[in-house]
Amino acid sequence: MERQFQIGLAGFGLVAAVLAAAGQEPRPAKPAEPAAQLVKLASVSTADRRAIDYRALDLRLRRMAEQPSVVGLAVGVVENGRITFLGGYGETLAGSGEKVTPDTVFRWASVSKGVAGTIVAKLAEQHKLDLTAPVARVAPSLKLPGGNEHRATLADVLSHRLGLYRNAYDDKLEAGESPASIRRNLASLASLCAPGTCWSYQNIAFDAASEAVAVATNLPYEEAVARILFRPLGMSSATMSRAGLKRAQSWARPHSVGRRPLELSDAYYRVPAAGGVNSNIKDLALWMIAQTGGMPGVLGKDLLEQIHAPLVATPNELRRLRKFRERLDQPFYGLGWRSYLYAGHRIVGHRGGVNGYRSLILFDPARRSGVVAMWNSNTSQPGGLEFEVMDMLYGLPFRDWMELDSKPAAPAPVVAAADEEPNSGGEARN
Repeated sequence: MERQFQIGLAGFGLVAAVLAAAGQEPRPAKPAEPAAQLVKLASVSTADRRAIDYRALDLRLRRMAEQPSVVGLAVGVVENGRITFLGGYGETLAGSGEKVTPDTVFRWASVSKGVAGTIVAKLAEQHKLDLTAPVARVAPSLKLPGGNEHRATLADVLSHRLGLYRNAYDDKLEAGESPASIRRNLASLASLCAPGTCWSYQNIAFDAASEAVAVATNLPYEEAVARILFRPLGMSSATMSRAGLKRAQSWARPHSVGRRPLELSDAYYRVPAAGGVNSNIKDLALWMIAQTGGMPGVLGKDLLEQIHAPLVATPNELRRLRKFRERLDQPFYGLGWRSYLYAGHRIVGHRGGVNGYRSLILFDPARRSGVVAMWNSNTSQPGGLEFEVMDMLYGLPFRDWMELDSKPAAPAPVVAAADEEPNSGGEARN
């Protein structure tokens, strides 16, 4: 990171020389987040540990890694805007002996949706996109029933308010059809409601956001996100393709609940706004720091409030989250982000799942604290981790949310869609 910064300064010196020769004054471009600050934020700060019992957490995670349905697990905790814990447990491939470390790269799956909401809002802030304009203007491949693409907005796309049935045509994507072709065929469906009036989780329609970003920036979505978000935030391991995952020095292979290795599918890489991001746990923790206001040079306060704002109520989620009902209330969806009240505290997050991988991010923006995790099997059991960490953060009584000391529920079915698990509040398909 420091070397990259030095190269950047050298590059500026060359530009300055050229401009001086032309009789012009150079205009230095100050980095959004100085390299020294990025290095600091990427390091683990034990001095900022306050509320979390890290010894107890580590013991719980070691026990989780021993569960028969778990292969590998990576976890990060942020307190007070600093990374206070990074841990890797288990293996990248069952039986291989290759250990998961904080440098091991996993898939984000639907946690990627927060990236889409963030970059679109960033481009809107720069007046390159309009969240309130008809989506037909910026994503021409999206066709909705009754010509609703001329009424639905980009904000409706990012908040799943398009009037389509849930996970519309995900099966066609998994069968190999192109996303642009599938989006055009969405017009043949019956509409559940007028755009903006009801909520139903999407992947292919949601990925119209990647088309809008590509049109606005004249760059492929992956490169636009890298330039505008990942590089300025210091997320050096983050990529958005199957090739990007496989070229990592350490990457986690996908597994079934029974620890059987699975084929690494590229289906949801083809809808990158919905489920395409890969990274190690450190970079996911940096992403959370930025989402809590820790990198204002890249993501400002107004932008964060806009994307996290509760736009549409999702009350049915409480039924799926019933085992956590003691803690959760008022579920909403914003621009690629969920929000809740957790024992009276407003929290923001998302979960994700593609076949063989699961992920989560959950944080309290006011306290600039939260948890991220990724694992490489289809089990939902580690998902209770986020609630155990939040309980510690708020000083609440311990609950065995990971079900290490109680009989766990029946294993969740394999989910092939880039979506969240049933107990996370997502719209997983069997």
